Amino acid sequence: MTAGGDAAPDAVIGDLIASAHHLAALGLSPGTSGNVSVRVGSEILVSATGAALAELDTDDLAVLDREGALVRGPRPTKEWPLHLALYRRSPEVSAVVHLHSPAAVAASCLPPHSHRSALPPVTPYFVMRVGQTPLVPYAHPGDRSQAEAVERHPVDFRALLLQNHGSVVTGASPAEAAARAVELESAADTVLRLAGLPAVFLDDAAAQDLARAYGSPWGGDSAP
Repeated sequence: MTAGGDAAPDAVIGDLIASAHHLAALGLSPGTSGNVSVRVGSEILVSATGAALAELDTDDLAVLDREGALVRGPRPTKEWPLHLALYRRSPEVSAVVHLHSPAAVAASCLPPHSHRSALPPVTPYFVMRVGQTPLVPYAHPGDRSQAEAVERHPVDFRALLLQNHGSVVTGASPAEAAARAVELESAADTVLRLAGLPAVFLDDAAAQDLARAYGSPWGGDSAP
């Protein structure tokens, strides 16, 4: 799948809806929680407030301009400022997935592994596919100051954990963002299962070698 700005709009929208259904089928979007978006040219298509990802359809997509004004469609999720911040931050990002998936939410309630990543380099696949995942301090859902802080965040990332809230994952397509969200959930689940055990994670040298080989973000420090 090419980036949202380059692919045919119908194909991009189909990818967004299919990815939303897939994430819901995996149990990663309970009830009406979570929201998704995709950039198509100069417009952002984002799921509507109260829309269930399991039942997402074209009628559930609000169309915003780059400033967040509603162009057409239903009222967007309250998290739309966060989605737009990520598009402004990284021109290569064409899709955003925000989930309240169980393991990611639980991990977001724990102290972070480091100031660069809430989770340690627990598996090579987490480092390769997602990379360092900063923990963003708590704010009310939809808080614009949090979105502004995310846009200015000093750490390179593909994904974030919002404290006591859930995950936010980016990609060049909805399918890529969804796949990274699944990998992040798996990594968070593994970390939770290891709680209280003498776990051994990848060391920084191994993590950075993987990051260089696969073009993913990973910093060199392992302590705040």
